Amino acid sequence: MTQDPRAFIRDVTEVSQPPACPEIDLWLATEVTPLWEATEAALLRVNLPPPYWAFCWAGGQALTRYVLDNPELVRGKRVLDFAAGSGASAIAAALGGAVQVLAADIDPLACAVIPMNAELNGVVVDVADGDIVGQECRWDVVVAGDVCYERPMTDHILPWLRSLAAAGAVVLMADPGRAYLPKTGLRELARTTVRTSLELEDRDAREVVVYRIEG
Repeated sequence: MTQDPRAFIRDVTEVSQPPACPEIDLWLATEVTPLWEATEAALLRVNLPPPYWAFCWAGGQALTRYVLDNPELVRGKRVLDFAAGSGASAIAAALGGAVQVLAADIDPLACAVIPMNAELNGVVVDVADGDIVGQECRWDVVVAGDVCYERPMTDHILPWLRSLAAAGAVVLMADPGRAYLPKTGLRELARTTVRTSLELEDRDAREVVVYRIEG
């Protein structure tokens, strides 16, 4: 990268609060395209995937809200926030009293912003950089927000998430109606409407369902 990742993040984002979980401060972008272009320039690469880390997507907001409203889910537990993005759900778990929180993401900038966001909220979140799919279960609770937006992604992660559930973990997934959400093996826990940006979605609000994945 052409500059320090933390400095870059501070340059292209600002501290704000997601609509569904205003208790949490995050370094977030206000526009997609300028940030996307700045990221490509900073990394000296083109055709990068969208900067998911700089936005708190509808699924992530709903999942974070659910964790905040149900702290007994994570209190005293080891928690994994998978495909963590900004790390909002990991922060909610830490605020809820989890004894250990790991946020995992394959995007290096996500792994840089998660500790920054944790600092904003006065909590500690460990970070795993890279694809952890296939690792043995060492968590009590696993949360994943909005991860079924592409078939290859769903096909890659879903068998592993189900194996974690079969191993005894509580595995939660929040989905705002993505095309590749599995039709079976999910138990609905809650649903909520989350305000969204037309820069990110095709509407200004989405209904999001929080599911528990059955092993």
